[in-house]
Amino acid sequence: MHELWFTALLNQYLAGPANAILDAFGQSAAHRDKPWTNFMAMEILVIAFLVALPLILRPMISVTKPGALQQSFELIWEMLRGQAHDIIGHGSDKYVYLFGTLFVFILSANLLGMVPTFEAPTMYPAVPLGIAIISFLYYNWAGIAEQGVIGHLKHFAGPLWWMAWFLFPIEILSHLIRPMSLTIRLYANMFAGEEVTLSFMALVPLVVPVLVMALHFFVSILQAFIFTVLTMVYVGGVVAHEDH
Repeated sequence: MHELWFTALLNQYLAGPANAILDAFGQSAAHRDKPWTNFMAMEILVIAFLVALPLILRPMISVTKPGALQQSFELIWEMLRGQAHDIIGHGSDKYVYLFGTLFVFILSANLLGMVPTFEAPTMYPAVPLGIAIISFLYYNWAGIAEQGVIGHLKHFAGPLWWMAWFLFPIEILSHLIRPMSLTIRLYANMFAGEEVTLSFMALVPLVVPVLVMALHFFVSILQAFIFTVLTMVYVGGVVAHEDH
């Protein structure tokens, strides 16, 4: 795998801290002089961008004359808030912060691949898997917080008590599969989009790559939205009360 220039920069100056962190968790890089991988380096860029974004946006915030960037984020917030209310119903607002974080992070990670000399970290399986695990842990936590442990487990038993012995293991298995399905969906689409774009740029360097990149841009937004909406559906399923 080709080492990106930013990855090489991290390996040159920050190999020591990376190795120390890996050693602390009982892991070890295959090459201790190059512990940073491309997807790690790209995630660092995404996180740095998201940390810097509020600092950039705050001086621009205006009630009377909102700028394009402010309007874009207000549109995203309202869209996610409305979608969450439609799926979860009453009390959905307290979950929107996680949904917004997921959407903006995945979208930023997806679109980073369109910047020359960079790659989308979501085209590596480890990144979608990490996000999927966060989604899995969050919606189960939300279910326990809302229903209690017993109430949360009742969702796995189904509506008919006499079928619980059959439905419970099936439901457990289906929930355990969810992180993998979320991972494969995001990873496969982003990896395929990246490869198709690079292939067309190599074969037909004019005009056609622009159309392919426009399609890749659309897919990046769509995949971030689908991942977020599926998380909303999972949260809605575990916080719903049977008598409603």
